[in-house]
Amino acid sequence: MATREVLGSTASNPLGRPRGFWSVLHVDPILLLLLLALVSGGLFVLYSGADRNFSVVKAQGIRFGIAFAVMLVFAQLDPSVFRRWAPWLYGLGLMGLVAVIFVGVGAKGAQRWLALPGLPRFQPSELMKLVVPMMAAWYLSQHFLPPKLSRIGVGLAIVLLPMVLIMKQPDLGTSLLVGMAGLFVVFFAGMSWKLISAFVVMVSVAAPVMWFFGMRDYQKQRVLTLLDPQSDPLGAGWNIIQSKTAIGSGGLDGKGWLQGTQSHLEFLPESHTDFIVAVLAEEFGFIGMLILLSVYFLIILRCLYISVTAQDSFSRLVAGALTMTFFIYVFVNVGMVSGLLPVVGVPLPLVSYGGTSTVTLMAAFGILMSIHTHRRMITA
Repeated sequence: MATREVLGSTASNPLGRPRGFWSVLHVDPILLLLLLALVSGGLFVLYSGADRNFSVVKAQGIRFGIAFAVMLVFAQLDPSVFRRWAPWLYGLGLMGLVAVIFVGVGAKGAQRWLALPGLPRFQPSELMKLVVPMMAAWYLSQHFLPPKLSRIGVGLAIVLLPMVLIMKQPDLGTSLLVGMAGLFVVFFAGMSWKLISAFVVMVSVAAPVMWFFGMRDYQKQRVLTLLDPQSDPLGAGWNIIQSKTAIGSGGLDGKGWLQGTQSHLEFLPESHTDFIVAVLAEEFGFIGMLILLSVYFLIILRCLYISVTAQDSFSRLVAGALTMTFFIYVFVNVGMVSGLLPVVGVPLPLVSYGGTSTVTLMAAFGILMSIHTHRRMITA
């Protein structure tokens, strides 16, 4: 009769082998090494993007320290903990999003933060990047897969409700990221291609309605600027024109570290946040971009391996969704900076300056490590 033993737990190894160092920490060494390489390179580029302002690099280094600590904490928890807490966290996140609408703190025309007494202000929408896929996976994994049409409908409702609340802030970029994270869960659960085709048709039909009635003027302007940035070269098109100029001027091997002109002469806006890819491309050229994208590719490949080898439906759905969300971060930012997608304010993961998104991403990697290191070994 088969017996099951949790690897890395306080129980003895069923095969009699001693527990390794990484098993004790519940950390995947390959993924950790790749993340450290990405973060180290990111700080290196950030120093140049911030115009040699070491205080910015120091502040980001502290944030990375906190983020890695959060990752380690999440990695210690058994995946069953995330499954058990998913509905409660989802409800708490919805309450936070509703609170933002009524008592949120505003900045730059958006109302996205909550400021609770004794706590620093935070964005409830960042929490939903993790909670929405966990909640969708919790619901769908309770039933046989692939899910029936009615259960797919409930799964989509779980995803769409926080999306609508986040769009009210307004924050289209985060809303799309949260929505994609949840939709990946529904897709991985076994959504048929007929339903996917029907969904694409519905989105296509709804697009004109969204353009005239659902999108704000500045959002429409971003789309128009994407189609023709030269229509307003000194205004709305300035960012993307300067970004493409920086990328193109880097050539094969770049101008050299700290030698970029677009960022250091202040032609390139947001050079240490959303447009840091342009800084890297200008100073390290095509070769530098190839190295960066290779590191991202290896991280995604390792995360996909963790997803495939997960041993229960909930873990597989969550791991797959978090992996693809990380891919969307990279795809959207690089596409945005190179003029292939509208500018939506999505940072380059673990390279752009920022705190909240960094902690959220590292928490996601902690969940992935938890899924991988808490796998159960089946012995005869």
